[in-house]
Amino acid sequence: MEAILTERIQNSLRYFMFKNAIFLCERLCAEFPSEVNLQLLAACYLQNNQAYSAYHILKGTKTAQSRYLFAISCFHMDLLSEAETALCHSNEPGGEIPNGAAGHYLLGLIYRYTDRKKSAIHHFRLALSIDPLLWAAYEELSILGAAEEATAVFGEAAALCIQKQYMHHGAASPNLHISSEDYNLVSSRNFASEDVYSRQFKHTQGNNYRDIPGNYHAAAVSSGAVAQPQNGGPSNTSFYNTPPMASQLSTVAPPPLCRNVQPNGSNLNTGNTDGSPRSVVNTTIQAPRRKFVDEGKLRKISGRLFSDSGPRRSTRLAGDSGANTNANTTSVAGNGTNSSSKYLGSSKLSSVALRTVTLRKGQSRANENIEEGIRNEAFDDARSNMASTTSSSFPSGDVRSLDQDGATVLVGGVVISGSKVISGTSEVLGLLRTLGEGYRLSCLYRCQDALDTYLRLPHRHYSTSWVLSQIGKAHFELVDYLEADRAFCLARRVSPYSLEGMDVYSTVLYHLKEDMKLSYLAQELISTDRLAPQSWCAMGNCYSLQKDHETALKNFQRAVQLNSKFAYAHTLCGHEYVALEDFENGIKCYQNALRIDSRHYNAWYGLGMIYLRQEKFEFSEHHFGMAFQINPRSSVIMSYLGTALHALKKSEDAIKIMDRAILADRKNPLPMYQKANILMSLERFDDALEVLEELKEYAPRESSVYALMGKIYKRRNMHEKAMLHFGIALDLKPSATDVATIKAAIEKLHVPDELDDNL
Repeated sequence: MEAILTERIQNSLRYFMFKNAIFLCERLCAEFPSEVNLQLLAACYLQNNQAYSAYHILKGTKTAQSRYLFAISCFHMDLLSEAETALCHSNEPGGEIPNGAAGHYLLGLIYRYTDRKKSAIHHFRLALSIDPLLWAAYEELSILGAAEEATAVFGEAAALCIQKQYMHHGAASPNLHISSEDYNLVSSRNFASEDVYSRQFKHTQGNNYRDIPGNYHAAAVSSGAVAQPQNGGPSNTSFYNTPPMASQLSTVAPPPLCRNVQPNGSNLNTGNTDGSPRSVVNTTIQAPRRKFVDEGKLRKISGRLFSDSGPRRSTRLAGDSGANTNANTTSVAGNGTNSSSKYLGSSKLSSVALRTVTLRKGQSRANENIEEGIRNEAFDDARSNMASTTSSSFPSGDVRSLDQDGATVLVGGVVISGSKVISGTSEVLGLLRTLGEGYRLSCLYRCQDALDTYLRLPHRHYSTSWVLSQIGKAHFELVDYLEADRAFCLARRVSPYSLEGMDVYSTVLYHLKEDMKLSYLAQELISTDRLAPQSWCAMGNCYSLQKDHETALKNFQRAVQLNSKFAYAHTLCGHEYVALEDFENGIKCYQNALRIDSRHYNAWYGLGMIYLRQEKFEFSEHHFGMAFQINPRSSVIMSYLGTALHALKKSEDAIKIMDRAILADRKNPLPMYQKANILMSLERFDDALEVLEELKEYAPRESSVYALMGKIYKRRNMHEKAMLHFGIALDLKPSATDVATIKAAIEKLHVPDELDDNL
């Protein structure tokens, strides 16, 4: 009877019939009470997104597998202290962490969310050393800014570790607990790199989960054995803030207070059908994902006309930038090459990229047609491209002799030769090296390097939704919104129900002012998953584009409600509060984002902008400086940092940082405009005019450039030229506020500067 019930339970789990599995497993536990059967029941509840039930079932159990499942349940319920206690048993301070690589990964997440970054990094590295194919651990290290180069992580030591797991054990699932000698070998890499930023408590974003390895091998029920884990696929299990309830074994469990039901269920990886031990639990943890930079308002020249101290308010780093169809806008064509469009579509991502830079709210400057060069390189497909980079990284000892001896091993229920294990390991690690290095570079905001790295992928991997989303995010960071739009469109075409990166995509469409596409995307995401924060971020961006900031704020708050650890949603709330000029609540939202992710640099930027507007220049410099440390390649951050330095009378330092900003992105007019302002305040009028003349080439129809030139000519008592440039500025139809400012300057044209300052 026990064997029959167990087989039926596993069959129900295999076909996602969780309610049936729970009912049968309760019968099993009633008839044959044992801790192994309780593990199976807890696994059924975890698969059914009822972590609170698994919590009460396993509370007080002592075996390693039960402790691991109990820690999983605690993690889902945000009971991180209990989860840590379960993994690090108090009676065994020097004991092993349950389930090897999976246990270390879970413990790393716990340490990371409780702001113990060094310990988190240590356990993520231990998890990788035990299981080099545990991609999620490398992903977490990349997010923390502590990942080594992928060539070192997925190299010789990793290959030897994987081969030993298969060759030595010869089982369907390699044992991921390795000996101390093996650990010393695979952990000989340099793990000393440390990031200066501490991590704050951080959670998942929407449907893109970093998964805790889930094949716990707890289900060797008929044999009474508890095996060790093998990494499995992700499931869509949610976090719960449900308070502990009374222990129960009934089929009807009390519902959680807030339950995010996923329509697709959870992924199961069952074992063989020949009665051998199987995986009955494949529960995953929604680990936090990387928070993306809000590059809105990027191209906005801020500050009122003739203001030396600060920029105009901006709710996003790169807002109002993108495609602008204003008839008054003129285009300047330039040549450039974009190597990232190798596989996107039959031609380039966009043969002509229209890129608009906005100097001032409501008024755009030149659109530039950037004609991209065409890559005429042949595509070297598949294995030769991936495996050739790894051929020299494999050891020549035991593995080669195994190949020569014709050894065979059991992998996934299939007997294969040792040579195929070696070649398969080479191909897998070669693929992970390319993907890992691209992701690591993206997390370090070396986006062009990341794009070049992704180009080395075979076409079948390059054209997957995850890679295309990463490419879209990289273009987003580079403020190349048309290329980002193209990449995300292809990602949606490949996987229309994936929400990976859709929060970023909605912001891309916001910058491009594609209100119809943004509205359609928001409705599609809501219909796909109403309980995903990305869906509500897209809806909020849609309302924000229509200047309905109050409704946009409600949508962003809904995203925060669904996932309080979604840093990007907190930042978007902050942007809307700033748009409503509610700086106090804006500061709170940015600070909440930083508590979740201290490397979320656009929250540092948002705080800097608020303090700059409040003329708290020391605070502003500090926050812009923190953003600059995280992303030293953003010309926008450098521009505002220079503005804050100038306000603190550090004009020479400000000019240096402006020069760096100009070199970082010559298409961004903001640093050139601010540099001219600084030079004028230093009475270096010739230098300021030289900068503005160059800026006119990029922004020939931007009134603020001509107005500033008029002010400089007035200071030099060249009244005719001043009047000419003031007139041109008025002809370019500036905003009503700027019109009043320019007219006031014209009226005071012949008033000496000394008297003008006193008026």
